Amino acid sequence: MEVKEWTYEEFPEYTQEVEGAQVIRSTGDEPGVRYLHDVEYARIRDIPLHLQILQPFTRNQPEMVCPCVVFVQGSAWMEQDVYFQLPNLSRLALRGYVVAVVRYRHSGIAPFPAQIRDARNAIRFLRKNASEYHIDPNAFLLAGDSSGGHTAVYAGMIHDEETDNLFPGISAEVKGIIDYYGSISVMKEDSNPIQIRHCLPDSPEGMVMGGVNLLDHPELMRKLSVECNMNSDTRIAPTLILHGTKDRVVNIEQSVTLYRLMKELGKDVQLCIIRGADHGGTEFWTKEVLDLVDGFIRRCIYPAV
Repeated sequence: MEVKEWTYEEFPEYTQEVEGAQVIRSTGDEPGVRYLHDVEYARIRDIPLHLQILQPFTRNQPEMVCPCVVFVQGSAWMEQDVYFQLPNLSRLALRGYVVAVVRYRHSGIAPFPAQIRDARNAIRFLRKNASEYHIDPNAFLLAGDSSGGHTAVYAGMIHDEETDNLFPGISAEVKGIIDYYGSISVMKEDSNPIQIRHCLPDSPEGMVMGGVNLLDHPELMRKLSVECNMNSDTRIAPTLILHGTKDRVVNIEQSVTLYRLMKELGKDVQLCIIRGADHGGTEFWTKEVLDLVDGFIRRCIYPAV
């Protein structure tokens, strides 16, 4: 065999029979995931904000262009572990989606709504650089879990392209929203069942609102709670909500309340209740749930004519 710069197509395949060897055929369409780590999408007051990007590919399509799911990692609005869900999110990427995990400014750095603005700027960055990351610029969805679910839903309700827009002229609009057990309300005392310091200054919700006692500031409780800021005029993309029936961190009633309100307001919303599931876990990444999420994404991107 000649030593040279072979292309895949030119390279001669080994065809000899080997006694006792098992042979498995490949097609070149077997999916894989490429990981681009710590991609800086913004720097605010010298604070770098990064994305973890998962890109699907096959041998036949090494640079396949795909829809993008921008995922906000939950953290009770505190510093995130943006690597935590990567193994699970890779299962979604294998379905043919670029998945980008957003690091937002946490409550120790910036109060609400900085997290929402960061998520929208992450979308803008990815849309601006869609060709580099093999993304269809017209096919974005926004997702998140826990406080990230709160961020995702809120970011999908805001349409002011001027406020803190780091990429003028680039849209942050999305085709759909996926809310995994989002901490989307603090209006009820049992909103967070194992949180005994509900709405106090050092609680997650108190910290993200500036370290204040929210019980003394009901207007701030309402400002943080999604259902208090949604009405018939609210423009929001189709939304899928997933929540477990034994969630000890975020009461499932938050998701049920949001679902019922959105239905009442005529919004496009689905609710998936997972029996026995706690706050996250592998129950949210089974084939059955991934099929549901995959179907929802495809409906948002390719609506029936």
